[in-house]
Amino acid sequence: MKRWLMYYSIHNMSKEGFSKRKIAEKLEIDFRTVNKYLAMTPEEFNKRVLTKERQQNLSLYEGVVIGWLEKHPDMTAAQVHDWLKEHYQVKIAERTVRRYVGNIRKKHGIPKDKGETRQYTAVEDPPMGQQMQVDIGEIWVIDAYKRCRTKLYCVAAVLSHSRYKWGEWQNQPLTSARFIQALQSCFEYMGGMPKELVFDQDRLLAVDENYGDIIFTKEFEQYKQVSGFQVYLCRGNDPESKGRTEAVIKYFKGNFAKNRQFMGIDIWNADFEDWLSRTGNIKEHGTTKKVPAKIFKQEILFLKPVPSTKKIYTDIITRKVHKDNTVFYEGNRYTVPIGTYAQDLEVSLIVENNRLIISSLFGDYIIAEHTLSKNKGELIINNHHERDTTTKLDSLQAELKSKIGNNDENDETDTFLTQIRRLKPRYARDQYKLIGKTLEAYGQPAIEKALRYCVVNNLYSAVEFRNAAEYFDGRLETEREQPEQSDNLIFINSAARSEVIEPEISVAKHLMISKKRDLAEYTQATKEGVK
Repeated sequence: MKRWLMYYSIHNMSKEGFSKRKIAEKLEIDFRTVNKYLAMTPEEFNKRVLTKERQQNLSLYEGVVIGWLEKHPDMTAAQVHDWLKEHYQVKIAERTVRRYVGNIRKKHGIPKDKGETRQYTAVEDPPMGQQMQVDIGEIWVIDAYKRCRTKLYCVAAVLSHSRYKWGEWQNQPLTSARFIQALQSCFEYMGGMPKELVFDQDRLLAVDENYGDIIFTKEFEQYKQVSGFQVYLCRGNDPESKGRTEAVIKYFKGNFAKNRQFMGIDIWNADFEDWLSRTGNIKEHGTTKKVPAKIFKQEILFLKPVPSTKKIYTDIITRKVHKDNTVFYEGNRYTVPIGTYAQDLEVSLIVENNRLIISSLFGDYIIAEHTLSKNKGELIINNHHERDTTTKLDSLQAELKSKIGNNDENDETDTFLTQIRRLKPRYARDQYKLIGKTLEAYGQPAIEKALRYCVVNNLYSAVEFRNAAEYFDGRLETEREQPEQSDNLIFINSAARSEVIEPEISVAKHLMISKKRDLAEYTQATKEGVK
């Protein structure tokens, strides 16, 4: 009705000679509204404005909504919104309906029926050093410099026995790697870790509950195995099973973070650590009536030691290789060597010092490296991926051939190196590099035997070559020790005992003679044989 009166007034004043700007000033409305209404006929105004207003005016449906709520006290605002759309084609935001339903319940005294009340039972505190509960919280605070709101994320932990608390704040959304680093900081702060950690079902930790056989994220599974703690994962939509840390998150946000101005994440965390020492762990706990810091002095003796080797965990980013041998990352395409693409092939991405490192899924070898682009929609090309490296490989192959030696088996050397290059063109350089290291690690006899073994058995692989060289080198060591253990051999040169020599060539390089027996011994042996 109000809009129709406004429409009538605008057209009436226009007929009286008022300009559009004067009409806007007198009616205290926007100039564009005057312009829009003057361009409409009454039929268009009814269709475009009044019909839409009726669709958005919830007061028209107050009796209907009251009837629904009285008949179904447990009805949610979301369901009211859906029914209004279904039966009356109402076009309005769900948030508006939620506020409207709340006002209706309050105005007409229609409380929401929450269904059957869940019953709880008190649980004894676990033993010292047994359990820690961990959770994540969020809060909006005021940035003191930017004068705007900023979102902070908190990782909170509490020991279930002593109620000793710890927390760390971050101003960036949490990833699996950041969460794991926070856990490591928690263990180092407390000087140990419990046997069991209780978590919510968060995407940072678990991929799937899998009917009890929980599948954790790759990063968290790796950290769990290294650290050696057990994990208790709460059932879905059941935050009460970790009520201690839920209360701690609420305590951190309400007692420390609320009304505090943000002046940088480092300052914030330093102030928070002071607050923990001053209030958080010093104040008597409302349930246990004990001071957490005092009980913690005893519980720390029952905590497991933190692994001495601190491993740095990085985000594991995976991408599929596209048919044009490119990988997408943050809106840009990065090339990989031609021939990398395969159906459903995934690669791992690591960002280090403004460099994007593309490697195999499990980091076995590096496929490509690029400088990160700050723009969007670019194709970052490494010209080396299209360059012919045949010449350099030729020289590398010739160098390996000379190191193995110009001998009668040189044809085997050519066969071995050429076949590796033909069967593994993308990794020929890596293969040749491993062969070079093998040549430096083992002696010539073991190298020759390994080369012959690989060629005869069609094992054209640098890894197989290295394993064979290691095996034959061990056998040669055993064969060298056998002559030293014989009573019938005497070494003229005792220094030869420490050299690596094959038995069949040892006579050529070292003088070994048999012990001489007296002629009477042979005469006696002949007589005994005749008898």
